[in-house]
Amino acid sequence: MDLQILIAGCIQNNQRDQRTLYEKYYGYCLKTVFRYIYHYDKAVDVVNDGFVKVFRNFEKFQFRDIQNLEMVLMGWMRMIMINTAIDQLRKNNFIPEIGDISESTWAYEDKSQSSDQILLYKELIKEIKKLPPSYRTVFNLYVVEGLTHQEIANLLGVSVGTSKSNLSKARVILQRIIKNNDQQVADVCNM
Repeated sequence: MDLQILIAGCIQNNQRDQRTLYEKYYGYCLKTVFRYIYHYDKAVDVVNDGFVKVFRNFEKFQFRDIQNLEMVLMGWMRMIMINTAIDQLRKNNFIPEIGDISESTWAYEDKSQSSDQILLYKELIKEIKKLPPSYRTVFNLYVVEGLTHQEIANLLGVSVGTSKSNLSKARVILQRIIKNNDQQVADVCNM
């Protein structure tokens, strides 16, 4: 089905078109939310709340370039899902949800990389998951989502300085972990 027609149907509250869009982008949205909400049931609730917002606000969705329509739509939905996840975190005072995160949430997409690089990536993601919630959230928004510190500050309701500080602290923690891991590997090799 043509995406433009699908969007027009969603704007007109056509339930068949809404269901089609929901099914088509559900996995993408769930993967986005999982970066912030680690409990599966809560993440599903956030995604569903996010889709309600998508459908309520579709008349505000604007695009100019039909060739990049899907990319623009996915970016727009991604921001709605992130905002909805952050609202949920705020409601819980940024207390992390306990739960297992599917590895596919952080799947490494570049198949041209060596198995060593993929392994290092997975180890880094495992450590990112352990960061305190405020550091992890800023790290995700800045590094993974590509937001600026001003955008993060506006989104989280903090100062730009707090955003920069949380990112800096997250990087220091991750660098410390990587150094410790490198040292452990060197110690094993020297035995």
